[in-house]
Amino acid sequence: MKIKSQVSSLRSQVFLVSGFWFLVFIAGCGYAVRSVYVGPYKTICIEPFINKVDIFSENATDLSQRFRTYYPLLEADLRTAVINRFMYDGGLRIAAKDEADLILKGELLEYRRDPLRYENNQEDVAEYRISLIVHLSMYKKGEEKPLWDEPNFVGDATYFISGTQAVSEKSALDNAISDLARRAVERTVENW
Repeated sequence: MKIKSQVSSLRSQVFLVSGFWFLVFIAGCGYAVRSVYVGPYKTICIEPFINKVDIFSENATDLSQRFRTYYPLLEADLRTAVINRFMYDGGLRIAAKDEADLILKGELLEYRRDPLRYENNQEDVAEYRISLIVHLSMYKKGEEKPLWDEPNFVGDATYFISGTQAVSEKSALDNAISDLARRAVERTVENW
């Protein structure tokens, strides 16, 4: 009888230790989707982005380069996506300009749609890359010199226009906006 109770006790201990290590293993697997920002700043203000896209270029050599594609209010969509990404990340809290420790300024410089792949006839485009080029600057409240400055910061996405992987240009643009917002947050929180 004494041996049975010792074996039962030993089994319970093995079960508890195994369960503990299983939980540690499960908790350690995976990856972090949010930053672990521990810098000196707590709040950020994202100013409205300025639109500096030149949709008409007089110096273009051919007609296809003279008029560029552009989506209205793209700069507002970019700012909204950056704000939402900072809120999702949770490392810095969004605040008004007079209450913020950091101020992010952005200028939309260019919206590009470049062909990547052609169909068999080498004339019809099969895949495009959308690139959003912005100038981002991060300032500490009350200072004129930026903490960092990125004159050609890019967010991009690719898309097919036909076939099973086809998506609309608007969907690809939304992906490029999300990519730019993610990169902007990473650039901010990984700087320290």
